Amino acid sequence: MPDLPSPDEVEAARTPAGGWKRDQLAAWGVPWPPPKGWKEQLADRWRTARPDVTPAPPPTPAPGDFVQDTLDFG
Repeated sequence: MPDLPSPDEVEAARTPAGGWKRDQLAAWGVPWPPPKGWKEQLADRWRTARPDVTPAPPPTPAPGDFVQDTLDFG
């Protein structure tokens, strides 16, 4: 399966002339010549491959004066 770039990575890969190289498109799984709408399809595939779930925030540290009275082993 090709490595899916983000929409920002696609834009950053433009040549100075404003296009994309054939080998770069092939690495992304885009055929040559690129069909109409290929960037939107690639962006949709990238969004679909990303998980919807946002990671949980890291735990907050205990206050410096916290003392646990008992040990709870479940």
